Amino acid sequence: MRNFLIIFSLLLGYVVAAQEPAIKTEKDTTASKKEQKKNPFNTGFYPIGFFDVDLRYLIKYNNYEGIRLGIGGITNDRLLENYKFGGYIAHGFKDHDFKFSLGGSARIDKDTKTWVNLYYIDDIREIGTFQYLTDARVYSVFEPRLVNVTQFFKHRTWQANIQSEFDPKILSEFRISHSNVEQIENYTFINDGKIYDGYELGEITASIRISPKKDFTTTNDGFVEYFDGSPKISAQVTQGLKGIGGSDFNYTKFGLKLDYYIKRTDLSSTSILLEGDYAIGDVPLTHLFHAYPNSPTKNTILQRFSVAGRKSFETMYFGEFFSDKLATLQIKHSLRRFYFSDHFKPELVIITRHAIGNMENPKKHTGINFNTLDQFYSESGFELNKLIFGFGLSFAYRYGYYHLPDLEDNISFKFTFYATF
Repeated sequence: MRNFLIIFSLLLGYVVAAQEPAIKTEKDTTASKKEQKKNPFNTGFYPIGFFDVDLRYLIKYNNYEGIRLGIGGITNDRLLENYKFGGYIAHGFKDHDFKFSLGGSARIDKDTKTWVNLYYIDDIREIGTFQYLTDARVYSVFEPRLVNVTQFFKHRTWQANIQSEFDPKILSEFRISHSNVEQIENYTFINDGKIYDGYELGEITASIRISPKKDFTTTNDGFVEYFDGSPKISAQVTQGLKGIGGSDFNYTKFGLKLDYYIKRTDLSSTSILLEGDYAIGDVPLTHLFHAYPNSPTKNTILQRFSVAGRKSFETMYFGEFFSDKLATLQIKHSLRRFYFSDHFKPELVIITRHAIGNMENPKKHTGINFNTLDQFYSESGFELNKLIFGFGLSFAYRYGYYHLPDLEDNISFKFTFYATF
């Protein structure tokens, strides 16, 4: 470890000396608002006539499905202005199973962009994820963490929701859903003396996302740089209703998130992500919280070499921790890109992540072994991004209360991928 720190210190001194001048402007980080809308890698949709192909469904990979190929999308204004129909179909080559969704939307108010949607979904979902409804409308061209996910459950879900923008800075969504859940893992939930390996869930969810600051800044090269509303504040509450449509459990889940991004005139930046999740009532493990772990459960550093996530804990192993109360803090500081040549301008990002949580009654969850985060979990490291064709390297080290006895079990070494379009 000491040798590594010496090498890293020398490397850091070398690259800092090679940084670009603060007045230099990068065209690959700027675009006009009109150009951003036209670029399918910013919107997530590729228009073909009256149908917009959703790029999220084309190809994915995870440990359960293997390679997952699919096609999906939604109709656009060329067919009907106030109605849309869409869905997807996908096939996993490892589980040999098809997944699909089908539904439609109707616009009820053009000024506030208010839509009513009805969809049916037959698919899988990762255990322990808490998804903000309004975040689902923010597209990412590449979701690297999905490559490493190992624990899923099956669900068949009917959902009706209404989406609205009261203001360009406010997104909101209200959803009513009913799901039939089947286990892929060997998991059972014990509640009131009854054992459940499958169950039905009826939920009502309200979600809001506020971007109080929205800026358009003219740079030296004449381009307009678009900052997508920082800080972003997201809040969500979900109520599980027992007895509604055969639903088995009563519970309440809360989520609150602050996503703050600071960009400076010297072209450095800092992002802060603070999130708190809280659940009360009879909630099965499938619908509780994890801290987005991203370390495969393998023995050596090289065996765990994979792709780093954007907002995940790189040294935390999959299935290691679950909580019904969870708070996480992630801070990333990016230095301005280093100039070696016009085609080689890497970026150094310093990262620290922390989490703490608890679980009221872990004995109600059987078949999956896990710990609770009742002490502080900490990891820190760095990324050296955009070394070649958008690829870079990531290093993280786990320390503090949850430091493991074997040194290499605390180390994450992966590659990163940040595409620019």
